Amino acid sequence: MASFPKNGSLADFQDFINDIYGLPDDRMFSISDLLSNVERFTMRAIKGIRKNDKRKRDENLIIAFSWFMAVGNRLHINLEESVWNRFPNVCSYCATSPCECKATKRKTRKRIIVKRKDKPKTLEGFQRMFARIYPPKKRTLEVAGIHLAEEIGEVSEAVHVFLGEHKPEQFHAITHELADYASCLFGVANSATLDMAKALAKNYRKNCHACHKSPCACGFSYIAKFDS
Repeated sequence: MASFPKNGSLADFQDFINDIYGLPDDRMFSISDLLSNVERFTMRAIKGIRKNDKRKRDENLIIAFSWFMAVGNRLHINLEESVWNRFPNVCSYCATSPCECKATKRKTRKRIIVKRKDKPKTLEGFQRMFARIYPPKKRTLEVAGIHLAEEIGEVSEAVHVFLGEHKPEQFHAITHELADYASCLFGVANSATLDMAKALAKNYRKNCHACHKSPCACGFSYIAKFDS
């Protein structure tokens, strides 16, 4: 039986998603299908924010994060490395922690030096890191949700641009946008006081959260109609 432990790393969760969902994802879903499901559950989470529905918000955020991992797996992108290279304990734009973008109004991205030894060892550690970089008290949950919606749009655009021309720099842009999406998802979780590692460990304590099998045996029609 496969499960994700609360003290697991970001890479551990990506591997878990590949172990449980890699086979059915490869058989049933294109990259556009996977991306569509990230968008689908992200927007449901944001609807939960608008309606002040904690269950809808939190459950859909967790599922969106899982589909996000599936996108990384399909593109063979190590999401932990992408997130760390983009946010090595500092804002990816102003290179400070807490972020000073609003105060300084920088017009260019500051060069960042990545130090490997400082990387968080757990998924929980990455969430705490983003709480330091982007303190949740400095923005509302609604604003955090708007940022997340913006980022899933930019991920989608980057993927479709790459699929059209297949240029190396376009693929590199996808890694940046995926990291930005992760930062915003953790931002929503921090604003909502949702412990992502704890929630994921609870949701994925026994293989697939829906059918509880490994690999997942949920059919295409069931997934298409799945509502949370």
